[in-house]
Amino acid sequence: MLFDQADLNAFAFAAPALRAQWNLSVADIGLLTSATFFGMFVGSTAGGWLADRYGRKWTIVGATFWYSAFSLACAFATGMVDLTIYRVMTGAGLQAMVAVLLAYVSEMFPRHLRGRMQALILAVGLAGIPMMAWFSRFVIPTSPSAWRWIFVLGAGGVVVGIVSIWKLPESVRWLEANGQAEKARFLVEKLEREARETFGPHLPEPQEESPTPRAKTRELFGHAYIKRTVVAATMLSFLAVGFYGFNSWLPTLLVEHGFSSSESLAYTSILSLAAVPGALFAWFFIDRWERRRMLWIIESVVAVLMLVFGFTNSTSVLIASGLLITLLLQTGTAFIFTYLPEIFPTHLRGTGTGFVNGIGRIAGFGSGFLIAGVYSGLGYTAVFLVTAGSMALMGLIVGIFGERTTNRSLEQIATRTDAPETSTDQPVSPARSKQSSL
Repeated sequence: MLFDQADLNAFAFAAPALRAQWNLSVADIGLLTSATFFGMFVGSTAGGWLADRYGRKWTIVGATFWYSAFSLACAFATGMVDLTIYRVMTGAGLQAMVAVLLAYVSEMFPRHLRGRMQALILAVGLAGIPMMAWFSRFVIPTSPSAWRWIFVLGAGGVVVGIVSIWKLPESVRWLEANGQAEKARFLVEKLEREARETFGPHLPEPQEESPTPRAKTRELFGHAYIKRTVVAATMLSFLAVGFYGFNSWLPTLLVEHGFSSSESLAYTSILSLAAVPGALFAWFFIDRWERRRMLWIIESVVAVLMLVFGFTNSTSVLIASGLLITLLLQTGTAFIFTYLPEIFPTHLRGTGTGFVNGIGRIAGFGSGFLIAGVYSGLGYTAVFLVTAGSMALMGLIVGIFGERTTNRSLEQIATRTDAPETSTDQPVSPARSKQSSL
């Protein structure tokens, strides 16, 4: 996640220098930004499908190698055509990895910790944004071609991918759902031994669960899950316009608004410092208060702050509102990363999460052209009217039509029951039963 976030934001920081060296237009930057999102659509959809059929671990590892290789290729680009191709391929690997990782985390942590674990993992990942921002701040001004080093840094994920081959276990739920019960049992017994060494000899008794059916992609559009699929895809579509319309375009928009390239990088570097605290801020209430309602509140506040950012003429207000936007966007991301894989059952979790993420990335693909067109036709402030409206609609949709997931087992969410649970909020193991509940 660290190198994913670094690479995802790499082009935003490279764009002003790239535009100056290659004499690119705002429309060209829009095309390159959209190219990454098109790749994300392909990667998210394919990655989720592969994860449900061949396993979470190897999809994560393979996608990490993929995006690292093509990020490195971006450093050697010679023009718009090959850079666009490399960004499409990089985006495919990035989103394949993220979509599957969300499903993996939701399956490997108990219900009372799922949100906080997602927030913590996201916080570590988001450290890649200030890492890339400050690297860009000091490296890009050194020469016209120094932007290439940004993509070299983004390729560093390959190191973690190699380590993950040995250190990352496969999802127990996936193993059980795909006829590998003995491997699942061996892994759970290992995890139980570690738990006893850490917490004591007494572990909660496992719960019996019915066998997991084989995945059928068409179920996403059947009676049971069509609402969840549509709500999640619509929510992510508006999020893509608002979130990436702000983050991916900010360095370029500030330059167009009259700031120098150096000033733009300095301001965006300062704003990036709020990303990690934003994810950690979610820690305090993500597993306490209902996620869909909190997303509604968070994104509504973000919408107001985006209007303040777009209309202010004060540098201090611009920085203050920008810091709050960055902080709350990542707080909301922690909620979204937790919420999305929860709403799909185990046999559809990879496919469902990947599909709705892919639809969101298609919206991100369109947002590159949308933001470029809005800025060219209506100006700087109009861009923030669009991003603010998108964030407000995103919060409204999930707040009204989303599923209740906080402190509910994945099985209860999957069966769409609101009955109170009688089980403990402790992690439960399948080591002594055929199926399990976390």
